Amino acid sequence: MADTDPTPEQEAAARAKEAQEQAALPYKWNQTIGDLDITMTVPGNLKGRDLVVEIKRLKLKAGIKGQEPIIDGDLPHAISTEESTWTLTSSPDGTKTVEIHLDKVNKMEWWAHVITAAPKIDVSKIQPENSKLSDLDGETRGMVEKMMYDQRQKEMGLPSSDDQKKADILKKFQSQHPELDFSNAKVQ
Repeated sequence: MADTDPTPEQEAAARAKEAQEQAALPYKWNQTIGDLDITMTVPGNLKGRDLVVEIKRLKLKAGIKGQEPIIDGDLPHAISTEESTWTLTSSPDGTKTVEIHLDKVNKMEWWAHVITAAPKIDVSKIQPENSKLSDLDGETRGMVEKMMYDQRQKEMGLPSSDDQKKADILKKFQSQHPELDFSNAKVQ
């Protein structure tokens, strides 16, 4: 049986099921390609010392001391513990919010869930926000800039950077070997 795309009704049902599963979690979470943020509401009379928050490379545990953790489990991917933090802030409604920031090690990967025991989201449906070239690492940025340059050159009917490189090498070779005839040479 061949794989077929889901019908709009099936897609809507899957989205509704996913939304329902996420809403049932005792925390809220969102992510960018490079990090993940979790928030959970706790009583307003609590202080930081009343909480247990353990952030490890592949494990997260958070909750109120002496109670069952609100979140406890293995992370699906590694995080940088040095760059990951948590804070406790007061909310206007008299409660407090525990905010946990996890810095992903692999900054090119979407997470389907916060902990492996939690329901997954469909990461293929994530619409990432536009990013700036300055947000990219050096190698990726260079590749993107080269692609953008080649696209502009193509639109103007000019040679790409690779074509220019080949032409420069041929020109250099011709100048080093004037005794050879290149009049019928074709560069591909």
